[in-house]
Amino acid sequence: MLKKLIRQTMAVLACLILAVMTLPAQADTTADDAAMKDIIEAVRNGWLQADGTPFREHFLDFEGARYIESGGQNNGLSDLIGHHVEPEADAFKDFTLNFSNIETHVEGDFAWAIADTEIKATLKSDGRQIDNKGHETFLFRKLNGQWKVVHTHSSSRPVKR
Repeated sequence: MLKKLIRQTMAVLACLILAVMTLPAQADTTADDAAMKDIIEAVRNGWLQADGTPFREHFLDFEGARYIESGGQNNGLSDLIGHHVEPEADAFKDFTLNFSNIETHVEGDFAWAIADTEIKATLKSDGRQIDNKGHETFLFRKLNGQWKVVHTHSSSRPVKR
């Protein structure tokens, strides 16, 4: 009976030790999740305001960087901001962009997030309505304790009525 009690006590202690050892990792994962979701929200606001500032702050600019959207692509951060993000203010009215159901995954200093997207806008040029839903993937790399976006890929299609 004493041996059984000792074994049960040791098993409980082992479980408690393992649980305590995983607490910092869980806290880091929660902090990483929040940091990536904050970046995605800042990027969303950058799109809505046609402001490249959040992109310059949160994207890692490097030779060979590409950002893909529904078959098109921007080569490098300057191309993304100068030919896509900032000009949208002149192209759209009533522009909304939403990211939902954001899932994040962390593997050391590499991470990714997958989000559902919803885009609505009216083209200023001809009044055409855009009402698309889709998905976006963000790839992140942690540098000096900060998550940076290294690649994005989004795809959407018109909402069927």
